[in-house]
Amino acid sequence: MADPVGAIGIQADLAALAAMGCHGLSVITALSIGDTTGTEDTQEVEPDWVADQARVLLEDMPVAAFKVGHIGSVETVSVIAEIVSDYPELPLVLDPFATSLPDQGSDEELLLAMRELLIPQTTLLLVSVDELSRLAETWREPSQDNMVDTDASQIIEFGCEYLFVTGVPGEAHSVTNLLFSENGLVRSASWPRQTGPFIGAGNTLSATMTAMLANGLDVPEAVAEAEEFTHAALSHAQRLGMGKRVPDRYFWAREGDAETPAT
Repeated sequence: MADPVGAIGIQADLAALAAMGCHGLSVITALSIGDTTGTEDTQEVEPDWVADQARVLLEDMPVAAFKVGHIGSVETVSVIAEIVSDYPELPLVLDPFATSLPDQGSDEELLLAMRELLIPQTTLLLVSVDELSRLAETWREPSQDNMVDTDASQIIEFGCEYLFVTGVPGEAHSVTNLLFSENGLVRSASWPRQTGPFIGAGNTLSATMTAMLANGLDVPEAVAEAEEFTHAALSHAQRLGMGKRVPDRYFWAREGDAETPAT
């Protein structure tokens, strides 16, 4: 998805990928209208256009990893799943939800299509606790119990290699993230809760993980590096508009404390 603010979507991904030394290629699935407070509306790109964008790029250049973000329709899920199936040797990072899109994740048919077509091909799926619960309701009844471990196990059974869950309930002043694989919980990390609110934290995480996988790291190492980088980017986040703070993916390259103007 193209985001005019550059906080989420393609623009945010490209910034994080560049910060990690990668050249990102972009396939647009939707155009958005929004600002630093959130996204007001989106215009989905026709699935055939999504497919054509990807096929032309893939016929021209070698690719080291895939990252899939916003998906607005079952048809788009289908064309993306078909494309990535032609490259089973490449890692696929799936980060389909965005907190700035309040209605995302409410379409059961879309969730079911992702579960059946994309998740079985996914190397690393990123979801929050709430997003995991919504996804889990495609195979179980809603529950008020803590179902994270059970739901994670089921996601892995569907064929997903790793599941990364953010925002796990814990101490009030920290944020806990969990990484699961077929061996169960393989990593748990807690980070001090920072002053927000933020827009684009999730994009920074998933794009950095993708870059690390493209650079040859294994998943647990990629997750650890991405968490550390994202924490630093949030520490240097800037209030570029009147809404939420935007992570600074280039904090390491800046001199002094001058704010970066929006252009």
